[in-house]
Amino acid sequence: MNRARVMSVHPAIPLLLAVLLTVPPLAQAKMERWELDDSHFAVGFMVDHIGFARVLGMFLEAEGHVFFDPENRELGGGEFVIHTASVFTNHEKRDDHLRGTDFLDVEEFPRMVFRPMRLDWVNERGGRLMGELELLGVSRPVTLDFTLNKVGRYPFPLGGLLGGGPVLGMSLRGTIRRSDWGMEYGLDRGLVGDDIELLLEFEAQRR
Repeated sequence: MNRARVMSVHPAIPLLLAVLLTVPPLAQAKMERWELDDSHFAVGFMVDHIGFARVLGMFLEAEGHVFFDPENRELGGGEFVIHTASVFTNHEKRDDHLRGTDFLDVEEFPRMVFRPMRLDWVNERGGRLMGELELLGVSRPVTLDFTLNKVGRYPFPLGGLLGGGPVLGMSLRGTIRRSDWGMEYGLDRGLVGDDIELLLEFEAQRR
């Protein structure tokens, strides 16, 4: 008659399984919301003008936020909203032209939105920021170089917090082609360059 074989279990195995089941999962990134300080948020650009020089301009009105975990240095998304009608190049007639349908078409598209998505670190201080830029109703991927300047407490009162609150400071640089968003005025005659150099500087307070 066949006998059922009983397998012996080492007494340490149940204890090991119990330990494994009670170990908490690996620590996850703690995303914190950082509100951009509009008084320390600069959005600038440069573009070639007929080959003679580059025009330097900026947008005077913008706001936004990012989700960032400073301990693990991970980005959890965000949104930078730039008001296109606030474009400024220190020349009134040129600025009016930029607001028109040849360029920004601010009546139809009053906002330009950059959505940061992911950080790719190449060294301790910075790397590449992958995101998406919505311009003239078109959304396309954009990669910017970033430098994490500082994360720390402000040296003076900020936003009503005595002694200052935690602040994140970052610099962003990159180049896009405006024709990728359908902005083609002046390209065929070489009046205005296609490449737009972007410069963004911001400080953001943790909320």
